[in-house]
Amino acid sequence: MTSSAFSLSSLFPSAAFSIISGEPVIGGLHGTTRHYFCGHCMSWLFTRPEGMDDFVNVRSTMLGDSRTYKPFIETYTDEKLEWAITGAQHSFCKFPPQEKFPELLREYAQGQG
Repeated sequence: MTSSAFSLSSLFPSAAFSIISGEPVIGGLHGTTRHYFCGHCMSWLFTRPEGMDDFVNVRSTMLGDSRTYKPFIETYTDEKLEWAITGAQHSFCKFPPQEKFPELLREYAQGQG
């Protein structure tokens, strides 16, 4: 979906996310995980992952100064290109198990102070 070896996004609580302008559209994949795009240019904006209603994945390039973001968690490593290295502290074949999220969020918050 990204035409790249990487897909950098930032996970936010759904309650902290709102659309303030425009009406995003669903892209070509119409499954239970919903990927939203700009209806004009079709740029990928954010994703509402299946089974994770409390979170929204926002494309980091949509945020101010995304050059300062460093990956903390990498997911879907079972599909990655062998030479693609992120330097993330945590790696998962798919998404982390739901029960692991509180621990990961705590660790991330502690490292951001």
